[in-house]
Amino acid sequence: MSRDSKFLSRVLRHVPEEIDLTLDLHGWVQVDDLLRQMRRNGHPWSKEKLIEIVETSDKQRFTLSPNGRKIRAAQGHSVDVDLGLLTIEPPKFLYHGTASANLDSIFADGLYSGRRRQVHLSSDPNTAEQVGTRHGRPIVLRVEALLMYADGLEFQKADNGVWLTDQVPRKYIGFGMIE
Repeated sequence: MSRDSKFLSRVLRHVPEEIDLTLDLHGWVQVDDLLRQMRRNGHPWSKEKLIEIVETSDKQRFTLSPNGRKIRAAQGHSVDVDLGLLTIEPPKFLYHGTASANLDSIFADGLYSGRRRQVHLSSDPNTAEQVGTRHGRPIVLRVEALLMYADGLEFQKADNGVWLTDQVPRKYIGFGMIE
């Protein structure tokens, strides 16, 4: 991820106040307001540069509104926003990439969002493994998502395809891939 993409993620997910920016209830901000505040804070980006960052984001971290006038982070917020995502039925299994150092805690307490608003899960083990490499030696965990859903836990799917849930109790977590 480029330095500019990291900065945009930081501002739209965690600290919009760093550049005197205010996100709306759903995490959106006017593109013109973002660019103005970026310029005032030493980041003189053009609209073309912003669009290039959005389009080349390795994990499609950002969403532009259909008319291109607003932008938000697709998921991963630590600030209080409501992405307005509908609860939907997940596939039978989802996957979580983590580092081996986290396994004792995960198998004791389950998966919790930590500093983020929700737990992030992947549709496939390869993506989860890529996520896990950011934290050390990757381990891919299998989550019995459909069983969780049947037991009353909710799932949403972000604009970029990442599955979100508030927590994953340990009884739904296991090792291994499913063919």
